[in-house]
Amino acid sequence: MTRAFRTAAVIGAGTIGLSWATLFAAHGLTVRVSDPRPDLAEAVDEALTTYAPHLAARGLDVTGLADRVHLAADVTEAVRDADVVQENGPERVEFKKDLFATLAREAPAHALLLSSSSAIPSSAFTGELSDEDAARVLIGHPFNPPHLVPLVEVVPGIRTGEDAVLDAMDFYTSVGRTPVVERKEIPGFVGNRLQNALSREAAYLVQEGVVTPEDLDKVVINSLGLRWATVGPFLGAHLGGGPGGYRHLVEHIGTSMRQTGAGLGTPSQNKEQEEAQERLIEAVEKAYGSSTYPELTGTRDRRQLAVLAALDSADKEEN
Repeated sequence: MTRAFRTAAVIGAGTIGLSWATLFAAHGLTVRVSDPRPDLAEAVDEALTTYAPHLAARGLDVTGLADRVHLAADVTEAVRDADVVQENGPERVEFKKDLFATLAREAPAHALLLSSSSAIPSSAFTGELSDEDAARVLIGHPFNPPHLVPLVEVVPGIRTGEDAVLDAMDFYTSVGRTPVVERKEIPGFVGNRLQNALSREAAYLVQEGVVTPEDLDKVVINSLGLRWATVGPFLGAHLGGGPGGYRHLVEHIGTSMRQTGAGLGTPSQNKEQEEAQERLIEAVEKAYGSSTYPELTGTRDRRQLAVLAALDSADKEEN
């Protein structure tokens, strides 16, 4: 690691921010959390209680976890001594412009300024910063919940310095994440664009009566999800071509796959959109509405932990 990270500021204590705060503290950082929500103390306590067992299952020592997480009265107090700032505010350009102006002004000059933005590139909200300040701002987009899902999309802006990119890679690696640098800014980045493409077709198939929400989820869990959790789309396709690899796959079934792709659907739009969307929402609520949010997230997290443990075991056997 090219530099040490000892203190982190988490700005915004929604689902993502609370997950980050717990992860950072579990890796030994002093964490200061800022959010105007009136129940901040209760939210932090609940997150630490809920997430600590997950991190313990991943082999982290969570003893004294709560002692490393502190509530800040405001953004200025949160970032005063920070080595790294993780912003988790609303997805609004003007909001982020104002907030990052404050972060750049109040945080130490060496502090790395990261945004969890899920769609907005950092160049969209750093235009009014000085070159020196813009050089230390970039996207560090996680997938929910970041204390469990390893991926972090590291997306530099037009004026982000290369040192900041390397520092971000080091930082996220140090807290057990898998950072991937994306060298071109694009709305939604990579993960959400892939997710959106699949989600659009999923919505279309349900709206067209091809499949129910429950059964579509079963299709993904028992095929694509299982495969992609181990090899990803391109390696999966390369293996799908047998000994001839990706070239054989493209040459032999590429035409039929392109024809399928050309026929992908678009969920209902215009005047039909509202009614079709309501039917889709009702179908999903019928499928999963009988369970509470904590019940559903608990099941999700247990399964994700099981997948991570299985992958760890497989990696150890290979090594």
